[in-house]
Amino acid sequence: MVHSEQHNKTSSGLPEGGKARRVYLHLKEEIARGVYAEGSVLPGEQKLAIAFEVSRVTIRRALDVLAEDGVIERRAGAGTRVCKRDEPPAMAADFTTLMPQVVQMGQSTSVRLLSFQYGLPPAFVGRAMEIDPDVRVQTAVRLRVVEGQAFSHLTTHVPEEIAQNYSESELATTPLYELLERSGVKVETAHQTVTATLASPDVAELLGLSVGAPLLALDRVVRDAQGRGVEYLSALYRPDMFRLEMSLSHVGAGDARHWEPVIEPSRREAAE
Repeated sequence: MVHSEQHNKTSSGLPEGGKARRVYLHLKEEIARGVYAEGSVLPGEQKLAIAFEVSRVTIRRALDVLAEDGVIERRAGAGTRVCKRDEPPAMAADFTTLMPQVVQMGQSTSVRLLSFQYGLPPAFVGRAMEIDPDVRVQTAVRLRVVEGQAFSHLTTHVPEEIAQNYSESELATTPLYELLERSGVKVETAHQTVTATLASPDVAELLGLSVGAPLLALDRVVRDAQGRGVEYLSALYRPDMFRLEMSLSHVGAGDARHWEPVIEPSRREAAE
């Protein structure tokens, strides 16, 4: 078995060199997605070097760290084989009915409260919530955990006049939406965006990932019946443990024919 060299790996858990990191993250993501199935043999170093337009030394650095991580096994004369890995617990949510499912997720998973404080929000949060610049908010950072494994990093901002109705200990044990409702908030609408990002050192450590690993980023502004911003959520999810789904129906006729989200009756009732 080929042993990896410790000097090829940085303290962040990534290979040395930007090109080697790019190869490492790309291959690790493809293996996680099943492009390279368990037990399959990866292309040889020369083929990978051509595919990624890098040197074989760069490929070797990336493969060394993948082997050290237990993702692949390298044997002289037998090639590089994808190792068997335990499947992490996974969570899924329908994008069209995400709000009621967020409540259900809060009841079926556990949470670790990392920080809790009051102060002025970041400027972009204040603008998104459309609150006055001098309005203080409660900012909390939490990890959501399923079967002992953290799968999401959550940062929430709630106006102080609402947040003062519940305590730090309650936020550590009760889903936020329950606390908002108990505080008299009637959630009416929400606007959210989903993008991709890379794990920063602190988030990577908390989620058990390498620095620079891909993450699903979701930002949501929640408003009450009067249109007030009552919560701003910045959520980071491990893509191997969380996914967003949406069912679509092709409706209309002629040039007006288009795709629309399908909301099942039971889920529509839950949303109401």
